[in-house]
Amino acid sequence: MSGSFLQTPIEYLKGVGPQKAELLKKELHIFNYGDLLTFYPFRYVDRTKFYKIKEINADLPYVQLRGKIVHTEMVGVKRSQRFVARFTDGTGTLELVWFQGAKWIGEKIKPHASNECVVFGKPALFNGKFNIPHPEIDPVSEENTVLASALQAVYNSTEKLKVRSLDTKGIARIQKTLVLQIKNNIPEILSKDIMDKFQLISREEAFKQIHLPKSPEDLRRAELRLKFDELFFIQLKLLKQKGLREKTVRGNVFSKVGDYFNNFFTKHLPFELTGAQKRVIKEIRLDMGSGKQMNRLVQGDVGSGKTLVALMNMLIALDNGFQSCLMAPTEILATQHYETISQLLKPLNVNVGLLTGSKKAKARRILHEQLQNGEMHILIGTHALLEDAVQFKNIGLVVIDEQHRFGVAQRAKMWTKNTIAPHVLIMSATPIPRTLAMTLYGDLDVSVIDEMPPGRKPIQTVHRFDENRMRVFGFMKEQIEVGRQIYVVYPLIKESEKMDFKDLMDGYESIARAFPPPYQISIVHGQMKADAKEFEMQRFVKGETQIMVATTVIEVGVNVPNASVMVIESAERFGLSQLHQLRGRVGRGAEQSYCILMTSHKLGADGKLRMETMCRTNDGFEIADVDMKLRGPGDMAGTQQSGVLDLNIADLAKDSQILHAARNMVIELLSEDPELAKTENSNIAYHFSMMGRNNTNWSRIS
Repeated sequence: MSGSFLQTPIEYLKGVGPQKAELLKKELHIFNYGDLLTFYPFRYVDRTKFYKIKEINADLPYVQLRGKIVHTEMVGVKRSQRFVARFTDGTGTLELVWFQGAKWIGEKIKPHASNECVVFGKPALFNGKFNIPHPEIDPVSEENTVLASALQAVYNSTEKLKVRSLDTKGIARIQKTLVLQIKNNIPEILSKDIMDKFQLISREEAFKQIHLPKSPEDLRRAELRLKFDELFFIQLKLLKQKGLREKTVRGNVFSKVGDYFNNFFTKHLPFELTGAQKRVIKEIRLDMGSGKQMNRLVQGDVGSGKTLVALMNMLIALDNGFQSCLMAPTEILATQHYETISQLLKPLNVNVGLLTGSKKAKARRILHEQLQNGEMHILIGTHALLEDAVQFKNIGLVVIDEQHRFGVAQRAKMWTKNTIAPHVLIMSATPIPRTLAMTLYGDLDVSVIDEMPPGRKPIQTVHRFDENRMRVFGFMKEQIEVGRQIYVVYPLIKESEKMDFKDLMDGYESIARAFPPPYQISIVHGQMKADAKEFEMQRFVKGETQIMVATTVIEVGVNVPNASVMVIESAERFGLSQLHQLRGRVGRGAEQSYCILMTSHKLGADGKLRMETMCRTNDGFEIADVDMKLRGPGDMAGTQQSGVLDLNIADLAKDSQILHAARNMVIELLSEDPELAKTENSNIAYHFSMMGRNNTNWSRIS
């Protein structure tokens, strides 16, 4: 079996040649026939319908007409010259107008009473009459009527390509040339059993129908086949890597649950564990006792108790004679974890250390010594943990918080801190839609903490416009009167001339006017020095100030159970996941908490949907699904993961059913034929091996 046709250099395709080939390589990364075939249309124009001139109205985006040109003339002089052709189909007459290339068009198009043509374009209203500027126009021929009765593919192009006649129409032309050459040249990459099971058309037919669909139904079948292929091989790659790692990467066996864990569990647990927490602790315990290296993602909303789950597993590591570390993305969050964990472990005589970029050299030296001689049991820190100087005596468990903020290469460094790779536990308070998690983290085991600790009341969220500010201030005063504290968060630090959103300092001044002494206000933003920021935060934590005015530096890392109100200014400036994270800063005590989303009346459709979603639900996973539909999976994942999400045709926001089917099929396939050695799976094995030659290994995300 050979894919030599697909490997043919693009310059050999009729209508391309060396110069256009160079442009296609630079602009669209199209090097060969296979690249061109997988450069899919981004939409289709329905060429199956012919309109009559009398049916044209302002709501129609495009129309296709069949008739005759009865008159042409050049109108205007020199630079303002335009070419006008009068077109009729028996039901009416309209003008076809060319403003650019008028002279060239005028030489090509002549009135001819007997010759019919097909006109396609976007109607425009001018002086009460419809015309079509710069239409596509073709004489009626047998080939043309076949084309005209199909859905027409529309392709992305660039300015440089357009100059060389490779606009969407030019790309469609070379795609058609290539598609017409496909004659038993496309190797099959799935087994017959899989194709039969899902009623998939051949790959060859799918390529033909995706570029030159004969009908909407043919297009749907082509899309299904090509999307299935793409998602199937992503899942195959992830699950093969997982299987390989489980087979080859051994992990330290944490065989016992000892005094540290049991003492903490029976005497010092701050509150009763939820059923979800108990389930996840058990899943992690089984992983760490299996002899294989654990790679587990724990997802749970803000406040669901992930840190406590991580801490209890660090105690299991300690019971087995191993050190642990917890890596957080910011100094604020690392410090918060350090204070929480130190406080919880105070009665147990566990040595907990903190390492951040601002740690002084002398303190670092002592910490490094304690790590290397085993006196330091648990180390919490930021990216500073990745430094070569940080060496453990025997690191057994690495916990990574908010891992999407760390690059792949950074996380992989933690593997080198021990001869036997440590167990890895990844925590995320940013709920990830299931389809995205299966694609980004398909080679990990996933646990979900889907219960909140008892006694927590759901946060009430409301949307208020700027003119309701005085009412909001009144509500804030009522909450302060009963002893509560309030966050007010702004999206900007400095005034921006381009944006009319309230900036932090203006907001601070208006709040200071509305809340004069004895009210006390803290202010925190990213441009403050670390010690000043810490001083202001501590004033709020101790209850010395009632209001904290801040930018999103408080998105993670401040835990004040007494804070019951979150006011988010210019809420339309924030994405859904960020709004949800900010809201999670309140609702940490037993009292009813509130989130108030402040916006102007200038809200687009997306902005309205974000506000409505926030007010309707506190479910982070539901919010994440809406967020992915609005922003797309690439934006949600962040650039660090972009190598995994190079999808040409599948859409994780829309194709969850195909993804589930593909993943389940891969699981079934690998359970029956883990090495893909069976004859009936030879197509799959060959294509998978060809893929492996070009791909980076993104699986080691821990």
